[in-house]
Amino acid sequence: MKINNIKILFSALCISVVAVGCSEDDDFMMTETPTPNPPVEMMEVDFSGSYSQVDHMGRPGINTVLSSSAEIKNMHNTTIPSEMGAAFQASFEAQLEGLHDAYAVALGADPAAINFEPNILGDILNGSEPTSEDNPNPVSATVLTTVLASDVLEVAPDAPTTYFNPGNGAPNFEGAVGLTGRMLQDDVIDISLILLFGGESGARFNGEGGLPQLVTDGVALTADNITNSFPYIGAPE
Repeated sequence: MKINNIKILFSALCISVVAVGCSEDDDFMMTETPTPNPPVEMMEVDFSGSYSQVDHMGRPGINTVLSSSAEIKNMHNTTIPSEMGAAFQASFEAQLEGLHDAYAVALGADPAAINFEPNILGDILNGSEPTSEDNPNPVSATVLTTVLASDVLEVAPDAPTTYFNPGNGAPNFEGAVGLTGRMLQDDVIDISLILLFGGESGARFNGEGGLPQLVTDGVALTADNITNSFPYIGAPE
């Protein structure tokens, strides 16, 4: 009986100590003055020094495809746009024709018989009239590489912003718009390959009839991965 009384008394004392401790803590918390946050120090960024340009991102893939060497590619990346055309148009055109020659050899054909074919941009420039001797397609290899050598995106205030919109498609591409800017939905690599290797129909080297597949990289652009808030592209799939 005494042992039980001692146990009860000890338990009561413990409960009292805990209750008093809590009460004291609560009183302390109620009366303590909160410590203000320390002031945030503004960091000063030092922009002094020498800087060099290392890359352009106006038209992805163009430099990779049309530069025939790592040296030309690196030079193109460090050249200002106003000087690009004069510096790289000729080498880009030679590379474009050289790629067609390489595909001709792979197909067992005469390289002289397979050259760059004026592309679908000509239909945009010509309007609804089909290309003919009297209405030639103006997008020769020289014209195209002159445009592509300067790694900038054009702005067309009076036209829809798009890298290329084919309108109603071949053969006349009525309503088509090209190279007036770039939207996230634009599959820039496929469009570039079509302009380089698709010819007037856009499907010249489309992998059919024994021809190589040169008008797509085979990577689809999923429109549902585009968002309306920064950074505007969803997580990788």
